[in-house]
Amino acid sequence: MTLAAWPPRRRRLIRLMVSTRIAASRANRCLSGDTASITVQFAKKAQSISSSADILASRTRDGTMKKQQNLDHGAWEAVTSGAVEIVDRAHLKSRVERGDRLRVKLGLDPTKPDLHLGHTVPLRALRRYQQHGHQAVLIIGDWTARIGDPSGQNVTRPQLTKDDVDGAAQTYLDQAWKILDEAETEVRLQSEWFDKMRLEDVVQLTSRYTVARMLARDDFAKRTKEGRPVGMHELLYPLLQAYDSVAVKSDLELGGTDQTFNLLVGRDIQEAYGQPPQDIQTMPLLEGLDGIQKMSKSLDNYIGIAESPSVMYRKAMSVPDQLILRYLQLVTDVDSEQLAAEARALREGANPRDVKQRLAERIVRQFHPNAETTEYREESGGFKSAGPAAIDVGPAERTIAQLFLDAGLVASKNEARRLVGQKGLRVNGQPVRSADDKLIPIDDMVLQRGLHRVVRLKVR
Repeated sequence: MTLAAWPPRRRRLIRLMVSTRIAASRANRCLSGDTASITVQFAKKAQSISSSADILASRTRDGTMKKQQNLDHGAWEAVTSGAVEIVDRAHLKSRVERGDRLRVKLGLDPTKPDLHLGHTVPLRALRRYQQHGHQAVLIIGDWTARIGDPSGQNVTRPQLTKDDVDGAAQTYLDQAWKILDEAETEVRLQSEWFDKMRLEDVVQLTSRYTVARMLARDDFAKRTKEGRPVGMHELLYPLLQAYDSVAVKSDLELGGTDQTFNLLVGRDIQEAYGQPPQDIQTMPLLEGLDGIQKMSKSLDNYIGIAESPSVMYRKAMSVPDQLILRYLQLVTDVDSEQLAAEARALREGANPRDVKQRLAERIVRQFHPNAETTEYREESGGFKSAGPAAIDVGPAERTIAQLFLDAGLVASKNEARRLVGQKGLRVNGQPVRSADDKLIPIDDMVLQRGLHRVVRLKVR
């Protein structure tokens, strides 16, 4: 049963605040449990509820919500659109086509305050399941965000504080509702179950998986081989994410392709706790505006979904031509016929700028429905790049870190080293491999940080 279906008295919404430090007030009680699942909504102020018994009475005896009858039995192609891998495909397909109402889980770690288009790829997949009658379960990773997801990382992520995470979580939810149906989404905080865990429970959880299997994952194996440290807390990350699936009784978990290991651990942990293993569906990682790296705020190659219409439009117009169709498929609502028509137009010699303008308009209107894009189209049509600014430097040989510092692209050599680790610095279009490599600057050498900060050297 969703919130909208509750009787009026019960619709006095349970509002969980992300943190007492950032909320004016907080509900006195946080209802949760391994045997029950309730629809939780967030808002600006916490509200109380007259009786927890009312909530419990709306559940079935096995702790699941009463099954709704609005399922679309022909939804398989729609809900799996764009998926890279599905495990177990045959099992999931049979359940979807049979009309089972699935609990579809997606977890978000609120590590930074804003979402970008890359985050919307799995969110849109969750919305498609929601639109076809399944229960969307959005997990706010207020514990895993403090650890930092080690997936694809060659170094240990810095740990975040509770305040950092709580502040970002509220923004995440506000922006997630631009894609998901808020009234039909079940939102759960990890702290509902992890704050109550005893040491005995943690030991029980860790005993369900082996160190050998954990270290076999590519990123851990690579770091171990190269002599880089792997923190004990990082080994906990996949287990905590997996236990989320136990806590909410997940039938299907969505995630990016970089999450495959974590999602598979979820299947194992569910079986270890006596639950049927969830199916998993991975979605593509969206390339950023540089056309190479995954979209990321730290690489400055992103389109934020909270950005102004003009900024959003301008950034969308900088999408590389070879990614126009991919963006149309992954981050807009074009159907297969419209996508095929745009692909055919490009093959037949249409100006990519024209197709890109339609892409930009779709992106803007998705998040700013009332925006007038005509003026942005005119601005983009008349835009001419003046090329990168020229920066004077001396002729002496120096490290790449020092050169980027001298060019004003970084605040320190340590920042340069950090950005190199994120593949965020380039020389003449080539990624920098080591900030400590030396080179001699020459005229017209191009230094680039992220997508938009580019300078051309002039040797004096």
